[in-house]
Amino acid sequence: MTTLATTALHAADSPRPPRWAEAAERALARCERLARCSERADVLVRRALTPALAEAHALLREWLEAAGLEVRVDALGNLRARLEGASPQTLLIGSHLDTVPDAGKYDGTLGVVLALSLVEAMASEGARLPFSIEVVAFSDEEGVRFGRPFLGARALARGLGPDDLALVDADGVSLAQAIAAFSGIDEADVPAAVAACALRGPASDERADLLAYLELHIEQGPVLESLDLPLGVVTGIAGHVWQSVRFEGRAGHAGTTPMSLRRDALTAAAELALAVEEEALRSPGLVATVGRIVAAPGAHNVIAGAASLELDVRSVDAAVLERGLVAIEAHAESIARRRQLGWRRQLRFEAPSVRCEPGLRALLADAIRAVGVPVHELPSGAGHDGRVIAALAPIVMLFLRSPGGLSHHPDERVHAGDVALAVEVAAEFLRRFAARFAPEVHR
Repeated sequence: MTTLATTALHAADSPRPPRWAEAAERALARCERLARCSERADVLVRRALTPALAEAHALLREWLEAAGLEVRVDALGNLRARLEGASPQTLLIGSHLDTVPDAGKYDGTLGVVLALSLVEAMASEGARLPFSIEVVAFSDEEGVRFGRPFLGARALARGLGPDDLALVDADGVSLAQAIAAFSGIDEADVPAAVAACALRGPASDERADLLAYLELHIEQGPVLESLDLPLGVVTGIAGHVWQSVRFEGRAGHAGTTPMSLRRDALTAAAELALAVEEEALRSPGLVATVGRIVAAPGAHNVIAGAASLELDVRSVDAAVLERGLVAIEAHAESIARRRQLGWRRQLRFEAPSVRCEPGLRALLADAIRAVGVPVHELPSGAGHDGRVIAALAPIVMLFLRSPGGLSHHPDERVHAGDVALAVEVAAEFLRRFAARFAPEVHR
């Protein structure tokens, strides 16, 4: 049996074999099948620790075990499948299985399925790895159910605290209760079960010896399509802050309160939304969004006494992000003072920007060139599980073109040819990774 590190054939050395198209066809069919694992029959929605996620696990387990991997599901609902190699040192490959409401079929799911496709491609070559592979399907990246993203990856990398376990969903079910129900354990045992999710070495409390984390993901934006390119190398993942801002004024009758005497919280929120947009437009590298405004009491003939808005601010450049946040806070303070309103903000989530490891990026770029595709590097404005796993290991990401730049939408699509190229590039990357990186790794 040959080792992957010494496999001689490279994709650019011969006509492209049909197996990559066949691998893409299988991957897309699996995404279609997984899309039927949904909490609702009319739209795709698959949240963490739900029966829909368990149904998806059953399918993945069948496919992964057929490929020779040992499969388990941890307390957070992360499905983890391991292929032992010549060394316990591990390359982690994966993405997430949870979705937004009314989702597309490929965000996250395609990356999980392509990790399986990559293992199957290696098996077809009769390759034996000089390291182990763990395929992971994270249970909660989107943060839809409990309002806090990356719970699955955080359980592996940093752990969860009591404030995480106390989070509640829209039905009043806490994360601790959901874990207990999903795993079939007593709620009192949840903290220990969560601690056991962490990636650790086999005989100590040390973190597992991870070589790297590889993720394949749709771009979720229009850049690659605008360049007519199928694939892209991700340079880094944007820093990301979610905030709630609340203005408090005074409710009043819409017909009897003169305009000059109003303390309208909703108009303040609207003014801040426009200021946020203007700040992002004049700050290169910054994106900022107000995605939701809620006014109270919420009647058409009542001046809003309170209004809350949800703010999302991102940049790959940490300094740009910080300047944007400071400027937005100044806008909110100015608006509240001028309109004689109270205001406060609450941090909902924050994560720093993360750079993909330069050596791994170069290796991935070489793999793309080897299959005859131009290389383009681009940042990710969307968050990904790799942002959290970067605390444990260097990360590298491959983007696939998103037709129409569309994602988080039921019309989300991919091109079958792009999927075939992605599997081929990932296999080429793995050959090069095994040959160049594995011999250099030592404790």
